[in-house]
Amino acid sequence: MELSQLKIFKAVADQGSIIRASELLHCVPSNITNRIKLLERELGAPLFIRKGRGLIISPSGRLFLGYVNRILSLCEESQRALDPASAPSGKLKIGAIESAAIGRLPKLLSKFHQLYPSVQMQFSTGNWTQLSNEVLSHDLDGAIIAVKPEHPDIESVEIYMEELVLIASPDMGWIHEPHDLNGIDIFMWPEGCPYRKKLVNWLQRHEVSSPITSIASYGTILGCVSSGAGVSLVPKGVCEQFSRGGSLSEYVFEDLLPVKNYFVFNKNVEFHHAKDKFAELLQAEFKDLRCGF
Repeated sequence: MELSQLKIFKAVADQGSIIRASELLHCVPSNITNRIKLLERELGAPLFIRKGRGLIISPSGRLFLGYVNRILSLCEESQRALDPASAPSGKLKIGAIESAAIGRLPKLLSKFHQLYPSVQMQFSTGNWTQLSNEVLSHDLDGAIIAVKPEHPDIESVEIYMEELVLIASPDMGWIHEPHDLNGIDIFMWPEGCPYRKKLVNWLQRHEVSSPITSIASYGTILGCVSSGAGVSLVPKGVCEQFSRGGSLSEYVFEDLLPVKNYFVFNKNVEFHHAKDKFAELLQAEFKDLRCGF
């Protein structure tokens, strides 16, 4: 069964005449008749009922026409999807670390949907190792992470620099310097988190000893800090989302340098129109956060 046969069948079904179908397709009637007979032989069912010089589509033909319309429609859709000049469409599977999902992406995801409503976005969160592996296995089309992967099949593009903010309850008093944290409980994401690694190195450099409790949820971390149980180091984007109304004190230290965040994707995927447009929007929307450092 060939695509050209399906187009011929549809033309005859729509026109109700081999002569009119031949004029539409610019080919001789005998060729159309032979192609229809071959198709009927292959399917093992009559597609048309011959009545005088005309044709009436058979019950089998009406059933087959429904499938043909869907097949031809999908072929046209695939051509549009691969046309660089066309609007992106189809599924786009994006992942992100939670800090990016909470602090930076909500407005961008909304804007992307408004710009490209034909794209079906599937969004998930995870740690950077998990997300990188899912990009490698093609379970994700792209991901936002805070570590640059070294795998040869992963391409990475820097999208923004994330400032780091130390947060504490106002009831804890003012934190003037790193040594003020000695002995204070610190709530951070589990080991492997690049923000936690940055904090640990900073504490060691200043010879500060403080217990770190692992919590894999920014909501829970912020709740613990707000209650006065301890402090945390969070990305500025997360802080901006939660620290409204004076419930948290914020501290910025010059030697706690920003962390680069990247958009990563599998370099073996040569063309993905929706993913490419998403990457372009990321770079455009976060230009100020990338160029300011």
